[in-house]
Amino acid sequence: MGKKAITIRDIARIAGVSPGTVSRAINNSPLVNVETRQRIMEVVKAFDYVPHLAAQRLSTGKTLTIAVIVPFFTTPSVMERLNGVVSTLSKSKYDLVIHNIEEPEQRADCFRTIPRQDRVDGVLVISISPTDDEVPLLAEASVPIVLIDAHHAALSMLHQITVDDIAGGKAVTEYLIELGHTKIGFVGDPADNPFNFTSSRDRALGYRRALKAAGIPYRPEYYEENPHGRQEARESAKKMLTLPERPTAIFASSDVQAVGVLEAARELGLRVPQDLSVVGYDDVEIAEILGLTTMRQMLFESGQRGVELLLETLENPETKPVHEVLPTELVIRDTTGPPS
Repeated sequence: MGKKAITIRDIARIAGVSPGTVSRAINNSPLVNVETRQRIMEVVKAFDYVPHLAAQRLSTGKTLTIAVIVPFFTTPSVMERLNGVVSTLSKSKYDLVIHNIEEPEQRADCFRTIPRQDRVDGVLVISISPTDDEVPLLAEASVPIVLIDAHHAALSMLHQITVDDIAGGKAVTEYLIELGHTKIGFVGDPADNPFNFTSSRDRALGYRRALKAAGIPYRPEYYEENPHGRQEARESAKKMLTLPERPTAIFASSDVQAVGVLEAARELGLRVPQDLSVVGYDDVEIAEILGLTTMRQMLFESGQRGVELLLETLENPETKPVHEVLPTELVIRDTTGPPS
């Protein structure tokens, strides 16, 4: 027969306190003095006692669950943010429930039903900027919410962690201009989309601003929007690269799309970077493997920071909301050079 599991009553008897005092000590209640808590926790550690989760939830009035609402979580950049969330939250007492959004209707349903005290203690929203219609749902939620790679000016009461994608797109384009390129293409996602994704739109805006500042005319034939994906980017790039006057550089709105551009160049017999310079955005693992020049953003760190802010707010509901803009860094590798 196996060894009988120790119970909270056993811990209380050994420590010389009531079961209620043990429960309060485990849950860091200020009603237990430091000396008593230390004595109880020594017994807990000595007997390797693990609190019964359901009982712990009942005693605290909490679900001990954090929800993360995330779109297309197999996308490399989203996965890396999620890794930051999981890594940080695993050190806490909270469980994580992931709500993967792949349809607009799912997102509306999640915003309406998930942020409730009877379901979760807090919510992380990754890469889905709320629409004007969704603002009241989040502003009036009964649990704390943190936006990661998502924002809305009217939600200043929430923690928001963002990247300045306009500045990032501008910096990528300025780098290509400094190399001597004047025929620069852009491959990105549709600016108007049912998910209200904003990153590609903002990077494209930075691209156009850099061209204008340098006195380089914007050429519509060098601008392609298609649903996010490697294959779609490859077709967009092939369309551009078979023009009578093709671009000498292409800025792809993500590393995944940059891979599609590189495939198109290879199919057409173009050398990279001699015939075509290619820049991505994100700096996910494939970028380093392929030697891709890219704009690095703090993907893992953004998920990590989101959890930290959420836990701080759960510990102290009076925590003032912050809007943190994480830095980006241009990583120059093998896919860029001066035009031939």
